[in-house]
Amino acid sequence: MDLSPLQIALLCVAALTAGVVDAIAGGGGLITLPAILSTGLPPHVALGTNKGQSVFGAIASLVRFWRAGLVRGGLAAITFPLGLVGSFMGAGLVLLMRPEVLKPVVLTLLVAVAAFLAFRRGPPPGERPEPPLARLRALGAVIALVIGTYDGFFGPGTGTFLIIAFSGLLGHGLTQASADAKVVNFATNLAAVCLFTWRGLVLWYVALPMAAAQFIGAWLGVHLAVRGGDRLVRKVVLAVVVALVLKLGRDVFMA
Repeated sequence: MDLSPLQIALLCVAALTAGVVDAIAGGGGLITLPAILSTGLPPHVALGTNKGQSVFGAIASLVRFWRAGLVRGGLAAITFPLGLVGSFMGAGLVLLMRPEVLKPVVLTLLVAVAAFLAFRRGPPPGERPEPPLARLRALGAVIALVIGTYDGFFGPGTGTFLIIAFSGLLGHGLTQASADAKVVNFATNLAAVCLFTWRGLVLWYVALPMAAAQFIGAWLGVHLAVRGGDRLVRKVVLAVVVALVLKLGRDVFMA
C-alpha cells in the first residue's frame, strides 16, 4: 500500500519528537513504531521502515555527542563491533524462538530500573571512580554484546537499558552513559537496517523523510542533554521507563 503525503508528514512529526527523546534517554521507537503501524502497514514492513529511519537518528546523536567530547574512542572501538555482532546474533535467534517469551522478563527488568532511578541513594555514578581501563573495556564489551543481542532479538528499551548499564556498571554519569549508549545503538540499528533491506522490508520513500526529521530531533536532543546534564537525562530516562512498563504490561496482560 502507498501512504499519502499527509500520512508521511505526520510520521515525520512523530520522528522529530522521537529523535529528541531517543537522543536523551532511548525509547524513540515507542513513538515511531506505533505511528508507522497506525498507517496500516504490515508489522514486518513497519519494523523494517522504523529501523530504516531510526539509524539516521542514531548517527546524528553519535556525531553530536562526539563533537561534545563525550564519546571515548578507546571504549567505542570495543563496543561498536560487538554491538553489530550482538544484533546479528539476536536476529538469528528470532528464527529459533518467539520474541514474545521475553516480555515478562523485560517487564520485570524495567520495573527494577524504574526503582533504581527513583530511589537510588549514595554518590551519583559520575562521581564514582572508573574501573581500570582493562576492566572498563571488558565490561563495555559484555554490555554491547548482550544488549546488542537483545536489540536484534526483541528491541524495546534498548537505548534505555544501555544507558542504565553504562551508568551502573562503568560508573559513568547519565549524560556520559547516553553518549556510550549511542555507539552501540548505531551499531545495532545499522545491523538491523542491513538485514531488513536485504529482505526488502524497508519502504525508503517513507523512511527517508522520517530520517531527516529524526536526524534534526536527535541533534536537538543531544544539545538538550549536554546542556541539561544528568538531572535532565535522569528525568527523561525515568519517563521512558515508565512508558515502556505500561506498554509491555499491556502487551503481557492483554495477550
